[in-house]
Amino acid sequence: MDKYQVLKKYFGYDTFRQGQEELIDTMLSGRDVFGVMPTGAGKSLCYQIPALLMEGITIVVSPLISLMKDQVGTLNQAGVHAAFFNSSLSAGQYRKALQLAKEGRYRIIYVAPERLLLEEFLDFAVHRTVSMVTVDEAHCVSQWGQDFRPSYLKIRDFIRLLPNRPVVGAFTATATAEVREDILAALDLNDPYLVTTGFDRKNLFYKVHTGGDKFAEVMSYLTQHPAESGIIYCMTRKTVEEVCTKLLRNGIRATRYHAGLSDAERRNNQDEFLYDTSPVMVATNAFGMGIDKSNVRFVIHYNMPKNIESYYQEAGRAGRDGEEATCILLYAPQDVVMNQFLIDQESGNDALTKEEQEMVKERDKERLKQMAFYCTTNECLRDFVLRYFGEYTTNYCGKCSNCLTEFEDIDVTQAARAIVGCVKSCGQRFGMTVVTDTLRGSQSAKLKQNGMAKSPYFGTLKETPVYRIRQVLQHLICLGYLLVTDEKYPVMKLTETSHEMLSGGPIFMKAAKEQERRSVRSTVPKDRKMQADLTDVDYELFETLRRLRMEIAKAERVPPYIVFSDKTLKEISARKPRTKEEFLKVSGVGEHKCKKYGEKFLAVLAGQSKKSL
Repeated sequence: MDKYQVLKKYFGYDTFRQGQEELIDTMLSGRDVFGVMPTGAGKSLCYQIPALLMEGITIVVSPLISLMKDQVGTLNQAGVHAAFFNSSLSAGQYRKALQLAKEGRYRIIYVAPERLLLEEFLDFAVHRTVSMVTVDEAHCVSQWGQDFRPSYLKIRDFIRLLPNRPVVGAFTATATAEVREDILAALDLNDPYLVTTGFDRKNLFYKVHTGGDKFAEVMSYLTQHPAESGIIYCMTRKTVEEVCTKLLRNGIRATRYHAGLSDAERRNNQDEFLYDTSPVMVATNAFGMGIDKSNVRFVIHYNMPKNIESYYQEAGRAGRDGEEATCILLYAPQDVVMNQFLIDQESGNDALTKEEQEMVKERDKERLKQMAFYCTTNECLRDFVLRYFGEYTTNYCGKCSNCLTEFEDIDVTQAARAIVGCVKSCGQRFGMTVVTDTLRGSQSAKLKQNGMAKSPYFGTLKETPVYRIRQVLQHLICLGYLLVTDEKYPVMKLTETSHEMLSGGPIFMKAAKEQERRSVRSTVPKDRKMQADLTDVDYELFETLRRLRMEIAKAERVPPYIVFSDKTLKEISARKPRTKEEFLKVSGVGEHKCKKYGEKFLAVLAGQSKKSL
């Protein structure tokens, strides 16, 4: 069997995606590889196919239980024997799985990095032929990465203890140049073949929404897209609870996920989401890494994440099937303050020295600044992210809210000088909220207590909307005229260039035209049916096939997308195959699934065909 036969038999595809074939051929030749590929680009196939063609076993080091469970379930469903070793297994289950592994039952074994050097697992590995070790989510090995896992540093020691060095593969979706260099060194990759397919996800629509009622924005989106599944990320457990409760009261089938729930409830809620019982998941960033749910049509960030790496990874959980999906970030200046507070409160990593911990903290602050710039930029959102990862394109994508919004240059000199003057006159003692309230002339008791009601700048911008003052504030921070300190209570501070602005020329800022600002929702695609790649999709048949898929999924106790993805169902409803041979030609239908489900789907198709006669 060759790579093309494996691709079709087990995974149902006729052709490889960009970068896949090069990586597969290189690993089969015995050379190490390093693949940097965006979420949804098919990284797993790059090592699963060589694993099925090599003589020995492949060990995949993976960071999360959910990731392993999902990938092993998908492989077994496709007819590939695979297993995982992590803390979710009882002692009896662990011993049984290890015994089957020793008997040669599994070609692919997923393992948590913490388990690699345990006596039982190491003894098993050194007495078997390990052809390949693959490191998934390889950025976890870098102390400069957003998800540093000290246990990932054990991978190098594990490989060195094997009697014969296997081929080593490393894969990640989010890694800056610095993180990539760290991965190469930390994993001892030997002259690796590097493939970077780019970070762009062309099927994703990006939008940043500032100001206004966040929950109203969420409800507006969900009302326009009632049948869609998606994730709403919140910064804190409290916000998760509040948003989820409000959604349920409004008739939305939602569930929640955060570290404050019991293990049993988290597992149950995750399954409800995967099985589409509750298609909307409200969660902290504790949820999602490794979730391979292909029909996630939207990801909404209720709060701004602390860095672009995290945002891009979380947003990238939308549209893994290649179909159109939407990523919305609901931004408020308070998100910056809260993230800064969380960075300051982090206890640090015991695996790092004090000096290294301080460097990481400074790096986190710089990342936060870049994230805030993303939320306030008027440039192309896609281009901003790609430039962050070192990829340069044109500054127009046509598929983000900024590119679809008409901007104009406005003179904000008066507002800018009032803001800087207010910060200066109050002795640089207060944060954004107090400064904004002072400029607006708020009658709050707090301003009277702290003396700001007597400020010479009190009420000087009372005719200026709050959202505009906040925009100008962020613009001044971006230009370096102001900064927000990382003290216990973040306050506005002047910089060396603040006085230049007070006495210099005019200050201009790009801003959305007022009519555009009032119709921001129009920039999000409303009808995904019009965006399908397959123009002949029979959507009535598609819904019928979805119901059949759900029946099969419930009977087999697997998530629906593991049976077939939405993309595959759309192709079936467009092609309307009548025989097993025709059914096999559909992308995503392999031999094992054709044998297992073909008759049921063909029967439904035949029934629909008779109805139309």
